[in-house]
Amino acid sequence: MPERFSAYRIHQRDTRIEARFEQLTLDDLSPGEVVIRVSHSSINYKDALAATGAGRILRRYPLVGGIDLAGSVEQSADPAYKAGDAVLVTGCGMSETRDGGYAQFARLPASAVVAMPPGLDAFSAMALGTAGFAAGRAIMRMEANGQKPSMGPVLVSGATGGVGSLAIDMLAAKGYEVVALTGKPESEQYLRMLGATQLLPRGEQPPGKQPLETARWGGAIDNCGGETLAWLLRTTHEGGNVASIGLAAGAELHTTVMPFILRGVGLLGVNSSGAPRDVRLAVWARLSSDLKPRHLDRIVTRDIGLAELPAAFDSFLKGSVVGRTVVRIGAVPA
Repeated sequence: MPERFSAYRIHQRDTRIEARFEQLTLDDLSPGEVVIRVSHSSINYKDALAATGAGRILRRYPLVGGIDLAGSVEQSADPAYKAGDAVLVTGCGMSETRDGGYAQFARLPASAVVAMPPGLDAFSAMALGTAGFAAGRAIMRMEANGQKPSMGPVLVSGATGGVGSLAIDMLAAKGYEVVALTGKPESEQYLRMLGATQLLPRGEQPPGKQPLETARWGGAIDNCGGETLAWLLRTTHEGGNVASIGLAAGAELHTTVMPFILRGVGLLGVNSSGAPRDVRLAVWARLSSDLKPRHLDRIVTRDIGLAELPAAFDSFLKGSVVGRTVVRIGAVPA
């Protein structure tokens, strides 16, 4: 490997967050047993928050950004991996407590590294990334808690985002009727192509005055939190499950125990970065088989080079992104 390589590194200067391209050496990276030649990464909302300082994601500075990566093993001190092996890493503290995927090389603990599952390559793995992992884990948690297509439609909020788009595709392929809650009515054709049978406009849900409302949903995958999550709990059928993934509409939850003790609704938390290794392996096995989205190429709406990374974050903060953005790390800035 070269002595120096390009990386997009995030610094804290007094109270300001600054991110820029730098030339690093392997010794500059967080410790780990496996060195990976990174070919692809992705952009998640969390990445945009970290790189711009709009949210305090990093717990130490400086760090290379990027919570996802895929590529090949360059060298390994762990016998489980050898040079040339195709691998991926999502979460596991990247761009939070350790250097992430926005660099030509990454160094990580062997426990964080996942062998590329059959049926995926670096591009498709990053088309999924943390967003796909979260959507897949949500569905798996709902299934484990008894969710079935016969229980009624599943609502997906934040439908045009990465998690929402992938969840709709996965659910529809498993035979669920899917309803998309979105603030982007212009994306109707896109959402119906993924498998949504109905669209609900965001913001038209009346404020709740009762602890329970007419049951409408067999379950839900929620990327919004706040009032949206509270409304979903009030309107989910007996025994249905609501998987909570995001907080785009707020971190607070104002509800009662009534959905839980009168309808047996399950509120399931879905975390991605800190998932145990056995869970990560199980989720990726499903993402490469029966949960692999049918329209992954259509869900990737942007395919950019590393040099284009800084200009891409603003659209995430504005909420104007549809689908997934894959970053080709091989396209190195001058």
